[in-house]
Amino acid sequence: MYLKRKFRKENSEMQITNIKIRKIFDDEGPMKAVVSVTFDDVLALHDIKVINTTEKLFIVMPSRRNADGTYRDVVHPITAEFRSLIERAVLDEYNKALEEAASSDEL
Repeated sequence: MYLKRKFRKENSEMQITNIKIRKIFDDEGPMKAVVSVTFDDVLALHDIKVINTTEKLFIVMPSRRNADGTYRDVVHPITAEFRSLIERAVLDEYNKALEEAASSDEL
């Protein structure tokens, strides 16, 4: 049975209300950070990973390893537009954190 719960804001678009860079990795590996994102001050999404490849930075959603060794996302955006919105916001916050760390190292 599918139950539809009423939870609507006046503006029905989901808003990112907080991004927390939980850990930054300084080593040479591809994983650069672990991030948590809060939506509408009511839903937290933990363990988003910032990954660096030779081409670009991107995010990977939280996943679980299956018995056969493959991975399956635990949660993920349904549309490319929403994924892009999350990715831009997370990467912007990650870059800000790097800049702040670099400026504090200079002092």
